[in-house]
Amino acid sequence: MQTTLRSSITFSGVGLHSGQPARLTIRPASADYGIWFKRTDIRLGDTMIAARWDAVEASPLCTKIVNRAGTSVSTVEHVMAALSGCGVHNALIEIDGPEAPILDGSSVPFVRGLLARGLRELASPVRAIEVLAPVEVKTDTGWARLSPGHPGQGLSMQFHIAFSDAAIGEQTKTMNLANGAFVRELCDSRTFCRASDVEAMRAAGKALGGTYENAVVVDGDRVLSPGGLRHSDEAVRHKMLDALGDLALAGAPILGHYEGHKAGHAMTNALLRALFAAPDAYRVVLCDSGQAARLPGAGVGRHEIPAVA
Repeated sequence: MQTTLRSSITFSGVGLHSGQPARLTIRPASADYGIWFKRTDIRLGDTMIAARWDAVEASPLCTKIVNRAGTSVSTVEHVMAALSGCGVHNALIEIDGPEAPILDGSSVPFVRGLLARGLRELASPVRAIEVLAPVEVKTDTGWARLSPGHPGQGLSMQFHIAFSDAAIGEQTKTMNLANGAFVRELCDSRTFCRASDVEAMRAAGKALGGTYENAVVVDGDRVLSPGGLRHSDEAVRHKMLDALGDLALAGAPILGHYEGHKAGHAMTNALLRALFAAPDAYRVVLCDSGQAARLPGAGVGRHEIPAVA
């Protein structure tokens, strides 16, 4: 059955790119509500923004959603990944500014809060999007693909990255995201960047709230952030975290296999647009108990949250 939170929870911090203070509250919602953001700092006009693939507006280095009135929220991928990975299907997210708080640069603060509140079942079955045929998008530098999953699986993922900095290098990871795997293996992996890119990002008005405490910064073979890496392959794990958050904008869990090769936010959104533009490539199904048990957040508990610094 669909779920929501048992009670509201609030997170406070700063936006990674804007540097502005941000207060975000996740509230319970009714069955079939989906995930919506509400800008509480705006008094006039349409303040509601659907967390959906067709509300995504092109934005470098993050995922930004916008409604028809032009009201927007950016950097929603980490909270969306947490909701998907914890199995939350319905929620209202109130936010008092244009960007979600970055917190520690991962999804683990959101996950910790969501699982502490606990989930409540609702009187409506879970609908999922089953991929029936391969769909792919490409750029000059990478590609992303959705294809039918293995029988009996929910969502599986493979991601490959390659950076010249030896602290990252080439990394590939494949995993089945069923039964809390996101919480156990991905949720604590932080956003990352190269030290050589920081000045250019800030000159472009990005990363104004970035610090060594909310991002992994690398320079050649060195990790500049105190404490080093949480995982030797933290970078590719974070890319998978981002991909799950961006796929959550499909509006329902996806049953299929996602592959990303040097992919990012824009490419994953383009992939969802290609999927929904091909009616024969997917279908919406009501999950039976077996399918529901293989979704990312099924059966996950607080004890599975990684112990992080």
